[in-house]
Amino acid sequence: MKLPEDPFILELLPEFIDTWINDIKDQLDTIISSKDSDELYRFGHTIKGSCLQFGIEEIAFLGIEMMGYVKAKDFDNAQVLGDKILQSFIEANEFVASKLKNN
Repeated sequence: MKLPEDPFILELLPEFIDTWINDIKDQLDTIISSKDSDELYRFGHTIKGSCLQFGIEEIAFLGIEMMGYVKAKDFDNAQVLGDKILQSFIEANEFVASKLKNN
């Protein structure tokens, strides 16, 4: 994972990641199980845009993938991807913490 070089973004990154972890844990399963296409598309789109702004391209691309599953109404794969997105944020959180600790 590549971290952004902007010190302001680096300062905000841990809180940004924690917020996404909480939002995914609190909301994503419900959105997927209710098959709320509009909300799930918005969720994926927001992941894409916000992660790109914070330089977390790997997770941004997962948001794009989620948007594709929504368009295809493929909620089974959306669920699997939701789990992968959560795990990716958890790994990003650990990576950022270790990098910031070493600086």
